[in-house]
Amino acid sequence: MNNFEFKNPTKIIFGKDTIEKLNKEIPEDAKVLMLYGGGSIKKNGIYDQVKTALSGIEVIEFGGIPANPEYAILMEALQVIKDEKINYLLAVGGGSVIDGTKFLSAAAVYDGDTPWDILTENIRTKKGMPFGTVLTLPATGSEMNSGSVITRAETKEKLAMGGPGLFPEFSILDPQVIKSIPERQLANGITDAFTHVLEQYMTYPIDALLQDRFAESILQTLIEVAPKVLKDPTDYKPAADFMWSCTMALNGLIQKGVPGDWAVHMMGHELTALFGIDHARTLAVIAPSHYKYNFEAKKEKLAQYGERVWNITEGSIDDKAYAAIEKTEEFFHELGIDTKLSDYTKEYEGTAEEISKRFTDRGWKLGERQALMPEDAQKIVKMAY
Repeated sequence: MNNFEFKNPTKIIFGKDTIEKLNKEIPEDAKVLMLYGGGSIKKNGIYDQVKTALSGIEVIEFGGIPANPEYAILMEALQVIKDEKINYLLAVGGGSVIDGTKFLSAAAVYDGDTPWDILTENIRTKKGMPFGTVLTLPATGSEMNSGSVITRAETKEKLAMGGPGLFPEFSILDPQVIKSIPERQLANGITDAFTHVLEQYMTYPIDALLQDRFAESILQTLIEVAPKVLKDPTDYKPAADFMWSCTMALNGLIQKGVPGDWAVHMMGHELTALFGIDHARTLAVIAPSHYKYNFEAKKEKLAQYGERVWNITEGSIDDKAYAAIEKTEEFFHELGIDTKLSDYTKEYEGTAEEISKRFTDRGWKLGERQALMPEDAQKIVKMAY
């Protein structure tokens, strides 16, 4: 196992009817900007629960943050923060709203003229404006980490940011919220969390036994609860396992002491930026091709994954590894997730070349050994057509 340091300061408040505890977590003298998405929280009762819990606190609202948090809209929210002298942020939503709130937390204290520089220049925020979250859609794990991904429509870019100052102070996780989530979004959430684990697990063996088994247990849990969650999201027990699995998939714990990949995400982000495809679905498009292309480098871990997660016991290491990739793709299909770019757009020709050019311009090298060059990414994306 590699050396590591681990600190996660986010307080998790998990369980039924926990939104009512919100007022105990925000300072009484805070002036809060409450951020949310397209307004579904006003239809499913979450908005009313939050407003009731915050009845004694000054709150200004900003809605309309889209599924991929858009820079131009966030800049409007930043102006509200400045004009209204906001000193506390509250994200009520899924990963997109929380990611957007993290950007605002950083931008609110940024000294520069152009907050987009935080992303393009990889500026890490050591202390941002304090914020908390009420999670409404399990998927990204953003409620318990310090990372964020922001989209800029005018340049068709989707870039990541982060820093130790961007952990939520608290996150409220009530599994009951998933009962009103559409099946498509539930499938996306399962796929996103599943791929988060794969990115931290599907590298090469370094004998980090506990970390491997942490990762495998999350994958096994997601596989087990997926059909139950999709069939009946009002069933609290699988809903709770689903929500906590999504959080555990990306709160930093399983990545400590082991190499991480994240190439699937980097290529997937470009597909979202170029075509507007749901983030989780871009991951399902790229992952099978990525593992096939990098088969020799990853086959030992792929075979272990096949044995422990999918119970593939027959054949050689190569046989088990190939079967594991097939099982993964089948799992995505069972969730209703297509795994080819051509399933989402007929304008896919030239996509691989465009992504390769972008990676070249940014000087990016990807993968757990930083050995994946832009020309490799081009081949992987082309395999995913």
